Amino acid sequence: MERTFGIIKPDAVAAGDTGKILDIIEQNGFKVAGMRKIHMSKKTAQQFYSVHASRPFYDALTTFMSSAPCVVLVLEKDGAILGWRELMGATNPDMATEGTLRKLFGKSIDHNAVHGSDAKETAAEEIAFFFAGMNLV
Repeated sequence: MERTFGIIKPDAVAAGDTGKILDIIEQNGFKVAGMRKIHMSKKTAQQFYSVHASRPFYDALTTFMSSAPCVVLVLEKDGAILGWRELMGATNPDMATEGTLRKLFGKSIDHNAVHGSDAKETAAEEIAFFFAGMNLV
């Protein structure tokens, strides 16, 4: 069983899409091993996305991610990392495959509904960032 990390971003939470997204996640064979609704501070968003600090979109990204509540998730299933990336779809919703979360719920490349880890190491780091010291079931 593999674990990955995901976020239902502020745009999707504000639009009332959290339940719909969770339903699709479970329909695709994922088990939710951890879930928290949080409102990130700007500092937390900056720490979490520090890998992008030199990129031109960093300030807009951290401002957006700290603008309203989001839902952080630990998802489990065989092949969870690749499976979650496929279910999310392309970063740009206009280029995402029909039926993917970003195609269904994303509004733009900047407001694309969900985030997901891209590798085992990243998943472990991101899970530890938001779920340190918590029991995952």
